[in-house]
Amino acid sequence: MINFTVGPVQSGENVREIGSRQIPYFRTPEFSEIMFENERLTKKFAGAEENARVVFITGSGTASMEAVVMNVFSREDKVLAVNGGSFGQRFTDLCKIHDIPHTAIEVEEGKTLTKAELIPYDGKGYTGFLVNVHETSTGVYYDMDLISNFCKKNGLFLVVDAISSFLADPFDMERLNVSVMITGSQKALACPPGVSAIVLSEDAVQRVNNHRIKSMYFDLKEALKNGERGQTPFTPAVGILLQINVRLKEIEELGGVDKEVQRISDLAEDFRNKIKDLPFEIFSESMSNAVTPLHPLNASAYDIFTVLKDEYGIWVCPNGGKLAEKVFRVGHIGALTKEDNSVLVDAFRDLQRRGMI
Repeated sequence: MINFTVGPVQSGENVREIGSRQIPYFRTPEFSEIMFENERLTKKFAGAEENARVVFITGSGTASMEAVVMNVFSREDKVLAVNGGSFGQRFTDLCKIHDIPHTAIEVEEGKTLTKAELIPYDGKGYTGFLVNVHETSTGVYYDMDLISNFCKKNGLFLVVDAISSFLADPFDMERLNVSVMITGSQKALACPPGVSAIVLSEDAVQRVNNHRIKSMYFDLKEALKNGERGQTPFTPAVGILLQINVRLKEIEELGGVDKEVQRISDLAEDFRNKIKDLPFEIFSESMSNAVTPLHPLNASAYDIFTVLKDEYGIWVCPNGGKLAEKVFRVGHIGALTKEDNSVLVDAFRDLQRRGMI
């Protein structure tokens, strides 16, 4: 199988080799050093400030989304949440669950957020802003400079879900004045799913430490306290954290975050050039390097997903809900090559010859 989904993605040889080993005991100085290195490199690649901290949660990206909403906002806040798809909806659902006063900025699926859509909320007393910088369900990549400038002007505490965008698109927490960034192990980090990371600015750390929540597992104060010694409050996914370590070091050795972003950008551009004469429309008006969302003109998107999987040994990423028949997505993250792109495009051309697209 060749995996063109947006997570879990294909892992490289070094990551897979770590996964074949026995899991070591982790309450040791050696494991603490690995965790310190994970924190250092994650901060570096995120463009975080020197005094920022990283918390690693054993849980999916949604676990960290919930932990952040619980730990940095309260009933005294007034939060804006961008909702342009299923992951934007997730942020609004979390605000409802935890009684955080909020307003959803509803963005049409496949469309990006515009300045005109932000103007009605300018100077209206909001205190926080939640956005999935890459709304993975539709492939839309939001303009972070636009959002950052709006938040700076209004003094908003900015939380960014960069789960599928981290390492695939340029991102600089400090320049953008992002207070919290969230990412996950199974996207461009190309490790197995099961760990998510929360990068907290110094201001965010202070907010967490001053905020009381009713949770044991998701109390980030305990995670920050344990992180001072390179540990976690509870048993983490040790094996995945070791894989994250080897992957972060691999990125560093190959030239750092800019090189990795460029590699993924090149893969995305190569694929998009190769499909120009095929009967697809690109669904999103603003795309991340991480994924290309495609609307087939003459076929069911879900049927294409199924036939590629069952007859060609290729996974693309299907959609759910009302987009299931309309859009499928092709990922460019993980251990993929331009040759892999050609294999997929050849499969599309074969489907076209068969009258299936």
